[in-house]
Amino acid sequence: MTKNKHNEDVAFIEALAQLLRENDLTELQVKREYGEDDSLNVRVSRVAQAAPTIAAAPAPAPAAIAAPAQSAAPAPTTPEDPADHPGAVTSPMVGTVYMQAEPGAPAFISVGQQINEGDTLLIVEAMKTMNHIPAPRSGTVKRILVEDGAPVEYGAPLVILE
Repeated sequence: MTKNKHNEDVAFIEALAQLLRENDLTELQVKREYGEDDSLNVRVSRVAQAAPTIAAAPAPAPAAIAAPAQSAAPAPTTPEDPADHPGAVTSPMVGTVYMQAEPGAPAFISVGQQINEGDTLLIVEAMKTMNHIPAPRSGTVKRILVEDGAPVEYGAPLVILE
């Protein structure tokens, strides 16, 4: 029964994430009460990076009438999106990021650090479970894209490895 409840919770969280995307929301928080001492509190959020892109899109429209070639110029900024970087390590789940094993402990990684495949990059807490996120390959940490204690969504870029 616990596994079934877990599967239902995962399906519920995935439905919330889909609702977030479909309605162009940046955050959604829901609390489910199962009983007196049993509840599920879920906060699903996403980085509002789409807003600056949307805000920038209307500005080139008047210029596009005068010079259509200029409308193609903003397109190269998309490869700078960390999610599109070939070395991006993305979040496998919705949760909260922790950069160290416990408060006061040293961080798992730092920019410029050499890491090996399988080394723990950070932790994503989901439903009170600490999930160690391993390095998918050896390399150097070029960028850390999240802060300690920040919420992340499924597929959000966490770290850039090269």
